[in-house]
Amino acid sequence: VMMLIIFGCSWPANIYKSVTSRTTLGKSLLFEVLIVIGYLFGLASKVIIYNRTGELHLSFWFYILDISMVLTDICLYFRNLKIDRAEGRI
Repeated sequence: VMMLIIFGCSWPANIYKSVTSRTTLGKSLLFEVLIVIGYLFGLASKVIIYNRTGELHLSFWFYILDISMVLTDICLYFRNLKIDRAEGRI
């Protein structure tokens, strides 16, 4: 749970940077997609445990929150990519 909380603390700052910078320069879409995939595997393990035991671990909700934040940043990546193209940066 602490790992998810610590990782989760970095995403709001990353989202803020994406909103304010309005560029994809310095961002890696592949990195963020791999992070989401990793979170999805962690989330899947919690679902499997829930199906076996009926106990939903607290970390389930932190996985959902972290995935939501990374997906938000991925959406901002595509918005910023459109801005980059319109302004001739890439």
